Amino acid sequence: MSEEPENTEKTELDNAQQRWEIEKLKGEVEAQAASTAKTNAEAEQIAANAQKIEVEVEGLKLAHKKAQNEADISGLDLTSMKMDLTAKEEKHVKDKATDEENFLYRFGSDVNSSTVSGCIKRLTEWSRLNPKCNIEIIFSSPGGGIIDGFELFDFIQHLRNKGHHITTGTLGMAASMAGILLQAGDTRWVGQQAWLMIHRAAFGAYGKTFEIEDEVKFVKRIEERILDIFTSRSELTRNKIKRNWERKDWWISSEEAIELRLVDEIRAILPEHSINTKKKKKK
Repeated sequence: MSEEPENTEKTELDNAQQRWEIEKLKGEVEAQAASTAKTNAEAEQIAANAQKIEVEVEGLKLAHKKAQNEADISGLDLTSMKMDLTAKEEKHVKDKATDEENFLYRFGSDVNSSTVSGCIKRLTEWSRLNPKCNIEIIFSSPGGGIIDGFELFDFIQHLRNKGHHITTGTLGMAASMAGILLQAGDTRWVGQQAWLMIHRAAFGAYGKTFEIEDEVKFVKRIEERILDIFTSRSELTRNKIKRNWERKDWWISSEEAIELRLVDEIRAILPEHSINTKKKKKK
């Protein structure tokens, strides 16, 4: 009888031991499951973070590419702006080198109402834009109308009286009325190979005798004005001019023009001539 209680107690202990081990195993399983779930959750979080980072990286790549494209466009725009600026600067430099910007007028045709009007118009513009600017007029002209020429001559004197320094010069030739206009400037120059020509005033007279006589008288009065201009601007006398222009054209070289004080200087001198002149002076 005493063995049955012991067996029963042992059985109960064994059962309790088994239940405890089962509970322990359950706890371990649950703990393992919880750990696995946590690990899976962490793995999912890591995967989600990795995906997020990947998306952000792609976004950064796109942003970088966009920035690079914008930089390329900006670079192109900057290059274009630099080219435009360079072109504008070159144009500005070229514009500054023009005769217009330097107040230089080239009178290269006959003296007539049209050419005189054009010259006066341009000189007037310069005078209004720059009231004290220096102006230069270069004549390469065979001459022309006396009355038209006197209009320009008087206008040049008007500019001188306003304070403009007027330089007149000639390349090629300043003949007849152009030679008179050469005397209009404050400073007068002639190219070394250029020529001046002085001759008597010429008008065509037709009609009745008294009409022709009146025309002749008027021409003589014009000639007196011409003589007055030349004698006041040079060392020429009226008698010398009359002797040299009687029934002919009086051609005057650049060297003669200097000697007669019809001009103040000779320009465009052949360099070899300058060297030879210096050598002669040394001897």
